[in-house]
Amino acid sequence: MKSRKLIYAALFMVMASLAVLPVELAARSTQTRNSQLIARAEQITGDRFRVATYSPRGVNVIAVSAPSPEVLATIDRGFADLFEVARRHGYRNHLNFSDYTVFIGRADRNRDSSGQYSPDIAVPAGQYAGGYYDQGGFIYAAGMVLAFNPSAFIIAEHDRDLGRIANVVRYEGEHIVLYYNDRMLYARTADHSRGGGHPILQ
Repeated sequence: MKSRKLIYAALFMVMASLAVLPVELAARSTQTRNSQLIARAEQITGDRFRVATYSPRGVNVIAVSAPSPEVLATIDRGFADLFEVARRHGYRNHLNFSDYTVFIGRADRNRDSSGQYSPDIAVPAGQYAGGYYDQGGFIYAAGMVLAFNPSAFIIAEHDRDLGRIANVVRYEGEHIVLYYNDRMLYARTADHSRGGGHPILQ
């Protein structure tokens, strides 16, 4: 009887360890992807992203300094607006707040060429090289898509005009929503160097 109990106990331990294994592997895989994503964001912006938190509705937010509750709520508002218009277009994929990671980096400028408040980040000119937006090998951007899986983009820190954050979140998110729902429209609108802008989805 005692040996049977030991066998049952051993089987239970093996089954329990097998049940936990996929979760541990998934967690390790997610951690690796996040580390790679953070490294890429830091390479592009030159920032050190040391704060990780979530918006009230579940957006993963990684920042150089702790974002205020108002900023986190505004990020949610930008996604809510995006998801609403996406559903009106019949899109269904990738419309969960938890699908997204938003990096908040330090602004490389706070005013645009006309003097308007415009926290932007400097990113490599890439396909914009030699064009109107080229500032000598880089451009100033309100935001930049980092990756599609996991879905992530960078925006700049704001200390006022939080409505601009909502707009930038919606506009950068448009590229990702289109990637998952309408590849033809995504391909036509991914590169603003050929013209066109936001909002893409009306």
